[in-house]
Order: sequence, then C-alpha cells, then structure tokens
Amino acid sequence: MLTGLILAAFFLAGFVVRGQVPATAQSKQDTEFPLLSEVEQLVEDHYLRAIPDGHEMEYAAIRGYLGRLNDPYTFFNDPPVAQSESDVLAGQYGGIGARVRRDEMGNFVLFPVPDSPAEQAGIEQGDLLIAINGEPISADERTDVVDQMLRGEVGDGRGVTVTVTNPDQSETNEYFIEFAVVADPSVVWRLAQDNPAIGYIQIIRFTSRTPDELHGAIADLREQGMQALVLDLRGNAGGLLAESVEVASEFLDGGVIFYEKTRNSEQATETTQTGTATDLPLTVLVDGGTASAAELVAGAIKDRERGMLIGQKTYGKGSVQLIFRLSDDSSIHITSAEWFTPAHAALNGNGLDPDIAMIPAEDGRDVELGEALRQLTDQLAAPESS
Repeated sequence: MLTGLILAAFFLAGFVVRGQVPATAQSKQDTEFPLLSEVEQLVEDHYLRAIPDGHEMEYAAIRGYLGRLNDPYTFFNDPPVAQSESDVLAGQYGGIGARVRRDEMGNFVLFPVPDSPAEQAGIEQGDLLIAINGEPISADERTDVVDQMLRGEVGDGRGVTVTVTNPDQSETNEYFIEFAVVADPSVVWRLAQDNPAIGYIQIIRFTSRTPDELHGAIADLREQGMQALVLDLRGNAGGLLAESVEVASEFLDGGVIFYEKTRNSEQATETTQTGTATDLPLTVLVDGGTASAAELVAGAIKDRERGMLIGQKTYGKGSVQLIFRLSDDSSIHITSAEWFTPAHAALNGNGLDPDIAMIPAEDGRDVELGEALRQLTDQLAAPESS
C-alpha cells in the first residue's frame, strides 16, 4: 500500500529533497503486509455496511502505520492539505486571501491579507466565518479543511461565497469573492512609534519569499534612519529550512548556525557570508508559539551572543522532517534528524529560555515589545566604549 513515494522538491523546517525513493522501498508494497491484505479481503467479503472508498481506507491505514511511531511530526496529509501546505510555503496561492484561525470558543476567525480579494470585498480582521457556499461550517471541522475551501483555481469567475459576522455586531453578511493570485507576505516591518531610531520586523513564517522580503525590509528601514532592530518571531511556527538559514545569516558574521544529528552522523551548518544587519543592536521576541525553524534562528542569535531573547520559553520543536510527495499528490512527513544550537543545546522537547522572561499583560499591552524597545534605547544611549 505504501507505494509510489516521490520526494517533494522543497525544504520545510528541515524537510529535505533527495529524489526518487529507492526501488527497495517500493518492492515491499504487498509482501510485508500479508495480514493487512487478509483483513482487507475479509472486510470486503463480510462487512455489513458500505465500505468507504479505497483511498479513504488506504489513507486510514497509512495514518495508523505512521501513528504507531509515536512521533507527532511524522504524519500524513491528504492531497488538498498537501497542496495548501506547498502553496503557503511558496508564499503565493489562488484564493480569497484570508487566514483562518480558531478562537478560544472554537469559532473560525478570518484575518484578511492586506489588499487581498477578501479585504476588498469587505471582510474585516476578526470576522467569524459561519458558512461557505451556503453550507454552515461544522464546529468539529478541521481548520486546514476550512482553509482549503477558501482557495481554488483562478479565472472564469471562480470563487466562493462566504457568510460572516462580526463579534461586535449581531447581523451577518454574505460575500461572493472571486479567487485571485494572493501574495501572502511573510515579513512585515515599520519603525517603532515610540523611538523612530528603532526598526521592527516581524517574520510570520519562513517561505521561499522570506529572505528577499527581509533583505528589502532591512534596506527600507535603514533608509528611514534605523539604528537598532527588534526581530519578532512570536507565533512563528517555522517553515522552510534553507530560507531560515538565510535569515539567520543576515544577523551573523559567519560561523555555525546549527548542528544536525541523524541516525548515523552529525554535521554543522555554517554561513560564510557576512549579513547586512550585523552592525545593528538587536533584540528578538519569542513565545510559546515560536517553533522549529524560528527556534533555529533565535537559538543561533542567542548562542552567538548576537542579541537577547525577550518573552516566553519557546515551543521546543527541534526535529527535522523529510516531506515525501506521494503518487496521488498526498504527502507524508518523516522525522529524519534533530537540531542543536551552536552551543549544542537540544531544542526538541526543551525549547529556548529567554534572556528576559516576561509575563504577557492581561490588558492586551505588548509588554514584550516595550521591554525590547527599552533595552535597545538604553544601548543606543550608552556611550561607545573606547
């Protein structure tokens, strides 16, 4: 059953591409699972009710097989989710341009991308999604499935009708929104309002566009007079490995970024280039949502004493996954290695401790950003040592 594996052509938070799966793996397709084949035949011969189609049963078998490994990062994605994941990492996709999140009550909340079809149609940040194409959304529906419903092929008037309500209002609104090519930015930046000498850059995730976006952000902020920088990695769950290495390199003057340990070896990943932001005083904001490739960047900056971490302990996801694209465009993620920081600290299951631990404010104030600005303001005000 587990046949036709084709390795996907991208890195994702440590997912590495190598090519076609060896024939030895494919030759095991039936001979290694005779008991499963026996059960399948017995169910077909004797089961009372209708049996789900072959793909559903095969997907269930794959999920069960991978689940027995007891590794949450080794898992299966069906074709729509696999494609959505690929689109997100490319930083561009066909859809209405709205991120979907669940709130603490389990509602599906929309966050339109700036200048997207969703925003232009009237969708506002925080709107609750009630129905798609007139069909109410089940409370137990998966977020990735809902997200996929808001995407599709561009052209010929294709689109989707969404029904939303604003939590501050009682009325509902219905919009038909045509699909368009949405460029989903991974980096946002601005000068700090309280101190325009300090720049602020948030990296939402690591996509194929992130290094260029970061480079542009640093250049733009320098032109506006930036003398120090806050790098916000809060809520960044990771993304593409190669691109996260490029990001870390922008702040480091060569040297080790991380170590990677596989079943049989360990090797260092280094940068030989000098980044464009090595001269800027730097603070990095982290929290419990900072994970994977984002922890790799934060760990390199911390261990290389390039800048201090402010916020809460990070998530602790330091394992490396390979993504294999299957013959029907589904995919599997397989853990193949583990990361360690330049000081050989294990990330997986541990996370990074901030240099300055902060408790989030209950009134919504961004106390972490406030502390980062205070630290940098003090550094800029300090006389240069002779």
